[in-house]
Amino acid sequence: MREIGRNRVLAAAAIGAPVMVAALLIPARSHLNAGNNALILVVAVVAVATSGSRLAAAVAALAAALSFDLFLTRPYYSLRITHRDDIITDVLLLVVALVVGDVAARGRAHRAQSHKRGDEVASLHGLTELVAEGEGPDFVAMVAAGELNELLHLRDCRFSRHVGVTAPTHITPNGEVLIGTVRWATGKFGLPTKEVDLPVRSRGMVLGHFLLVPTPLIPVSDEELRVAVAIADQVGAAMSGGAAISV
Repeated sequence: MREIGRNRVLAAAAIGAPVMVAALLIPARSHLNAGNNALILVVAVVAVATSGSRLAAAVAALAAALSFDLFLTRPYYSLRITHRDDIITDVLLLVVALVVGDVAARGRAHRAQSHKRGDEVASLHGLTELVAEGEGPDFVAMVAAGELNELLHLRDCRFSRHVGVTAPTHITPNGEVLIGTVRWATGKFGLPTKEVDLPVRSRGMVLGHFLLVPTPLIPVSDEELRVAVAIADQVGAAMSGGAAISV
């Protein structure tokens, strides 16, 4: 639900920001040339692109081109353009806004991804230290449940020592999500069903399970699933009294 709400906000900003900027330029359109107006609209597109969403950046670029046409070229409030130079400027505005917006969105997304990877490494390191210091498996499992909640955007996560627990949907040791024997595309649709089984293993044996209650429709990457498996393996190391798993 949080992701859906964020997408709605981005969609509104992608359309609304260029339209608002173009509307604010109406009193000055007789004093600024078309090139200046176009550059100001590109800034609005970049502002939307800082969200990291390439789709929002593309929508903002299209909205900027249409707003330039509607509000800042003659005849005003019409999609027709009478001056050839304004047509060229509008086309260039669309192209430049698409390129600049995409670059800005990619850069923001890469920075966010890098920060997230750093958080994941820190999470695994913290669990490794708990196991290395000999903390009890119940405490390690409690900490791990909190990390899994945040990592996979879960509604709930609980640990069970009952090795006989079975769920139709489970996460394999290599980070794949299977419903029965069918692989689920978590990168598009998020974790499926009401409950997902993440086995806790050590030395080839299943010692328990994390039962995950997903938040619907929030994408989960392959990297996040592999980190989740590593977190569960740390709990397995604590339960078996073995050495911490290196990360």
